[in-house]
Amino acid sequence: MGALGRPALGLSLLQAELTAARIACDVRYLTFAFAELIGLETYDWLSYEVPYTAFAGDWTFTRALYGSDAERELAYVETVLRGTWCMAEQDVARIRQVQTLTEPFLDHCLATVPWTQYAVVGFTSTFEQNIASLALAQRIKQRHPGIAIVFGGANWEGKMGLALHRCFPFVDYVCSGEADESFPALVDQLLRRRPPRRTEMPPGVVYRRTGQSLMSPAAPPLRSLDELPLPEFAAYFADLERSTVAAGVVPTLLFESSRGCWWGAKSHCTFCGLNGGSMAFRSKRPARVLHEIRTLTERWRTDSIEAVDNILDMSYFNAVLPALAADPRHLSLFYEVKANLKREHVELLHAAGIDRIQPGIESLSDHVLKLMRKGTTALRNVQLLKWGKACGVTVEWNILYGFPGETGADYAQTLELLRAIRWFDPPTACGPIRLDRFSPYHAAPAAFGLCNVRPMAPYEFLYPFDAATLNDIAYYFTFDYAEPREPDSHAAEVIAFVADWRSNPEPGALTGVRQADGSLRLLDTRSDAMRASLVLRGYEQAAYEYCDELRSTAQVSAYLGARFPGRAFDSQSVDAYLASLVANRMMLCDGAHYLSLAVLATPARPVSTDTLSSFHPARPRPAGLATVLEPAHGENP
Repeated sequence: MGALGRPALGLSLLQAELTAARIACDVRYLTFAFAELIGLETYDWLSYEVPYTAFAGDWTFTRALYGSDAERELAYVETVLRGTWCMAEQDVARIRQVQTLTEPFLDHCLATVPWTQYAVVGFTSTFEQNIASLALAQRIKQRHPGIAIVFGGANWEGKMGLALHRCFPFVDYVCSGEADESFPALVDQLLRRRPPRRTEMPPGVVYRRTGQSLMSPAAPPLRSLDELPLPEFAAYFADLERSTVAAGVVPTLLFESSRGCWWGAKSHCTFCGLNGGSMAFRSKRPARVLHEIRTLTERWRTDSIEAVDNILDMSYFNAVLPALAADPRHLSLFYEVKANLKREHVELLHAAGIDRIQPGIESLSDHVLKLMRKGTTALRNVQLLKWGKACGVTVEWNILYGFPGETGADYAQTLELLRAIRWFDPPTACGPIRLDRFSPYHAAPAAFGLCNVRPMAPYEFLYPFDAATLNDIAYYFTFDYAEPREPDSHAAEVIAFVADWRSNPEPGALTGVRQADGSLRLLDTRSDAMRASLVLRGYEQAAYEYCDELRSTAQVSAYLGARFPGRAFDSQSVDAYLASLVANRMMLCDGAHYLSLAVLATPARPVSTDTLSSFHPARPRPAGLATVLEPAHGENP
C-alpha cells in the first residue's frame, strides 16, 4: 500500500542512475490502478486508518500469492483483526472485500504492462508492500521466465532479504541496503545476458548458486551524497495524471539531504530500528540541497516537499535555512529534527518554510527519556512544543509507553505535564513500544529486561513458514518482560487523558502580549485558568521572559543582577516568585529548571525599567504570587 500522494524516492533515484548509465528504465505506479479498483476512500482507509501492524493491506494479497486457504484466512481474521485490534464487523467485511479484488488487479497488471520489453524487473518493498509485490513477481516469472526479478527496500535488508530469497525461488536477486551503486551494476551485468559470476557480484547482492541463497560482501554506505543524481519523478506525475483518482490526491515531493543519524551514531535510541546497517551520518553540501529543492519544486510546480532525513543536519541552520528564508517563493517543507533546538532555530525553521517538524518527542518523563537514550528532557520537549505554537511550526509528536524500567511515578509526572499543556496540539499517537529489527532492544533484549522475543502475530499469516524462517523475515517483533507486567500497567491514566484530549481539545490558551507601555500581560483563557489576566513589569517581567527558555534559579538571579545593576537579587526570593507562577499554572518546573508556559508572540527582550509590580488578585485564587523583592505600590489588574 504505497502512499498515493508521494512518489517513490528510491525508485526515482535509481531510474536517474540508470539513465545516466544509458540504460533505459521505466517506473510504474500500479498503486493508482489498485486505488481505482477498490475505491480511493477504501485505499486511503487501508493505508492510513487501519493499524499498520495488522498488515491488512499485505494480507489481502496472500490468497493471490499462495492460493486459497480458508482455515488460515479465518485464523487471521479471528486472531489479528478481531482479536488484537477488536475490529468492527463492517471493517472486517471491508478488508475481505478488498481481498476478492486483488487477483483481478494482478491480472490487470500482467495484461497492461508490456513485460516482454524488459530484461529486468525490480520491486521496492517497505511496510505493507511485500506480499502484493511477491504475488505480481511470481506471475511475471511464470509468464516470462527470462525476466530477471530483483527485490530491494527496507523489507529485504540483511537477514530478511536472505530469508525471503530462500523462500521465493522466483526472486532472482536482492539488493540489500543502499543500492545506489549495486543495482545499476547488477543491471549492467544482467543486460549482457549472462548471470554475473560470484567474483563479479556487486556488493550487498543476494543471489542463488546450486540452490543456495548467498550474499556478496556488504556494500559500504555511500559516502558522498552530492554524487547522487536528482530524483526523476516524471513517471509518478504521468501515472497520477492518467489516473481517475487524481482529483483526490495532493502530491508531495520527497527529497533527501542526509542519510543516517548523527544522534543515533552517538547514542542509538533503544527502540529505534531505522537505518539498518547504515547509521553513519552523511549530508549533502548546502549548495546542493538548495539546488535540489529549487529544481524539484520549479520543475514539478509544487511548493509541498518533504525531507526523508532521519534528522536535520544542524549545520544547515547556518546556510540552507537562511537561504530558504530569503527565497521569495513560499515553500512548505517537512523535516525530522532533534528536540533540543533553540527558539531562534524554530523561528528560522518557520522563516525558511519548514512549517512541519517531527522532533522525536516520545515521552514527557525525564526517567523514561533516559531509558530511551533520547538525550533530552521533559521540559525541553515542552519548550519545543511551546515555541512551535508561538512560531507557527506544527510539531508532530507521540507518547510511547511500556519501556522496561519505567515506573508509575514516571507517568504520574507525565500526567501533570500533560494537564498543564492541554491547550497545545495533542500527540498524534499514544501507544506501546514496538520491538524493531536493528534496534538495541532487538540486538540485546536480555540486557534491557526483555525476553521471549518473537515476530508479531500477523507474520504467521503472511508467511506460511517455520518459526526460524519467520524470525529471519520479520521486521516487527513482540516480547515479554523479564519481570511480568502489562505494557500499559503504568500508563493507563495517560492513555485515557490523551484519548480525551484528542477528542475534546482545549479551546483556550495562555498567551503573553506586550503592551504599549512595554509591560507583559498574560491572558489565560484556559478552561481551568486560575487568573484571567496578569500584568508583569520590571523585574518580574524580565524574569518571566528570560524563562521563555529553560533556566535555573541561579541563572535567573544572575540575569536580573546583570540587567539591573546595583540591585541585589536573593536566590531564595527569586525562587519563591518563580514557584508562585508555577502554583498559578503560568510556569513549569522540573525541580531544577523553570520554563514560562505562556506563548510569547515575539522573542523575549531584556527590559530596562526598574518598576516593580504588586500582585493583588482581582478575586480570590488558590495560589498567591510572590515578588522578587519588596514591591513598589501599584495595581495589578
